[in-house]
Amino acid sequence: RLPSTSKSNRHNSRVPSVMTPDIASLTTNQAIIRGCLCLIAVIALVGGALQFYLGQPDTAPRLDNVHCFMAGVYFSAGIIAGWAACTIRQQGTLIDLLALGVFLAGCGRLLSIRVVGLPQPRTLWLAYLIPELLLPVIIVVAHHAT
Repeated sequence: RLPSTSKSNRHNSRVPSVMTPDIASLTTNQAIIRGCLCLIAVIALVGGALQFYLGQPDTAPRLDNVHCFMAGVYFSAGIIAGWAACTIRQQGTLIDLLALGVFLAGCGRLLSIRVVGLPQPRTLWLAYLIPELLLPVIIVVAHHAT
């Protein structure tokens, strides 16, 4: 039997959307994860777009090519993190994979600092590094506590 399409039935039944921004219906851990993923998304989208625009000045074409390629990866990770934040109720392993990606990026930054030193201004680069190492831990702990 087909569902009734009467006006009263149509307006009284609300089908929840997977993209519902209603934070009140999220668990505390889901809200924490959503906030972290939104922060990661904004950072990656802005950072990726900026690196597309700037490229790698004063360098060889090969390094600029790799830099712009990685800017695309960075930007696309922002899209994925934003989508995961919007659909947090349906996500499982993707949350852990995004956290792993951000953590590995921070480890890459640590390796660079160890090999070639901390760029100037030091506080700016540390401000990048600290969330790259802390946000993934917060995400994984909150995700596995749910």
